[in-house]
Amino acid sequence: MTAKPTTDKARTRGNSAPGNSALNADRRTRELRRLGDDADIDLLVIGGGVTGVGAALDAAARGLRTVLVERHDLAFGTSRWSSKLVHGGLRYLAGGHVGIAHESAVERAILIGSTATHLVRPLPQIVPLLPGLGRASQALIRTGFLAGDVLRRGAGTPAAILPRSRRVAAAETLRLAPTVRRAGLRGGLQAWDGQLVDDARLVVALARTAASRGATILTRVEAVDVKGDSATLRDTLTGETLLVRARAVVNATGVWADQVDPSIELRPSRGTHLVFDAAAFGGLCASLTVPVPGSTSRFVFAFPAAHGRVYLGLTDEDAPGPVPDEPRPTESEIDFLLDTVNTVLREPLSRTDIRGSYAGLRPLLKTDDGSTSDISREHAVLTSPTGVITIVGGKLTTYRRMAEDVVDAAIDAAGLIAEPCRTARLPLIGAVSGAARDRVDAPPTLIERYGSEATTILAAIADNPALGEPVTPGIDVSAAEFAFGISHEGALDVADLLDRRTRIGLIASDRDAALAAAEAAFAAHSG
Repeated sequence: MTAKPTTDKARTRGNSAPGNSALNADRRTRELRRLGDDADIDLLVIGGGVTGVGAALDAAARGLRTVLVERHDLAFGTSRWSSKLVHGGLRYLAGGHVGIAHESAVERAILIGSTATHLVRPLPQIVPLLPGLGRASQALIRTGFLAGDVLRRGAGTPAAILPRSRRVAAAETLRLAPTVRRAGLRGGLQAWDGQLVDDARLVVALARTAASRGATILTRVEAVDVKGDSATLRDTLTGETLLVRARAVVNATGVWADQVDPSIELRPSRGTHLVFDAAAFGGLCASLTVPVPGSTSRFVFAFPAAHGRVYLGLTDEDAPGPVPDEPRPTESEIDFLLDTVNTVLREPLSRTDIRGSYAGLRPLLKTDDGSTSDISREHAVLTSPTGVITIVGGKLTTYRRMAEDVVDAAIDAAGLIAEPCRTARLPLIGAVSGAARDRVDAPPTLIERYGSEATTILAAIADNPALGEPVTPGIDVSAAEFAFGISHEGALDVADLLDRRTRIGLIASDRDAALAAAEAAFAAHSG
């Protein structure tokens, strides 16, 4: 199909004030029908992870008629299996990758200061100074933290948001990480980074913001027979198919990118995390950062997470072979994480302390040699012989820059007329900070998850007090949040609620306990 300029209608929609952001089954049905009646598409994005929805938002905000399809649910793949950390790029400095380290720091500043202020919070990280950490290693870590301060300043992040690194006393180290060994503790090295309340919530916020700017967001829709100007879409709920044409097609399917474009060769690596009750770490309120013995650039992190949990990660292992929908940790990875964190704990953790686990696959480009931990996380924009434009590599923190680059490439390739990228200053749905955040009359936990929309949750509870009840005893998620996930956040089944709109499902017993409430939420919505 011959590329042609964006229509005035599309440009007007993209530049207009935000519209309805609610994603739900009714909207999906309407937009699928409309797509069949009028498939005038500038950009078709395949993949509902963070990069795909980021590209959809970028394109829609520039005035392009944008459609995104995802064969499962939003954040179904790698985007829900991250560390939930918004990194400033220290690890990449250690490997000599100055460019991506700076890019990470810049994108962290945008997330924490402009676009996702409700979802990202400053998080202290602490490296305990114990006898096992030699003076040379200590000096190297301190130098890295100082370099991180330079990155922070260069990215424009004020010290009021992310304070400078420093050495702290043993008492402060134990306040931040109470279960650290006291014997021989000389204090700690402290730095600051960003933490997402949840990675899947970031993806949903991006998708809803894109929808508010005119993008069509369709889950449970699979793209097959993909070419540079067309694809056949299959509704996986009904089996119905539809051939659509687009002026440009973007492949943002992550570790499945080579299934859409066979000319790409990927070398996925697996990153594994373990899930603990917060009590196992005694009130941890920082990222407990433990150097991996024998490495100068790798660390294991234990950090507080939603629902009264602590996540422990991260591994970096080759993951050859077919890509599963839900990767699983290996026994050796579990042992590695436990063995490493136990080097600094007063009472060692065992497998009986583990409540859950998860693993994700990183979509790294294949190289001739080198371990996956040494492969650069820089992203790449590739064009296949059929004209499909693929974005691979990168990491969650830099999703916005990745989206900008792939949309730029699509505009150039198809000769589209579009405005410059606006996403560096475009707040996501719910974004609120400073005095405005202080004026949101809602519990802090709700504000962290929903930002300014927390009042919508409370209004639903005021109308129906039963919605204020927890979905199961001991879980800090209310029935109103399940209802909101269905009416506003595109949840189409109980797995969407339990495993992605909330992270209850990371612990199997909690998932089982909340299953009835999720089923009841859909029954009430249908009624």
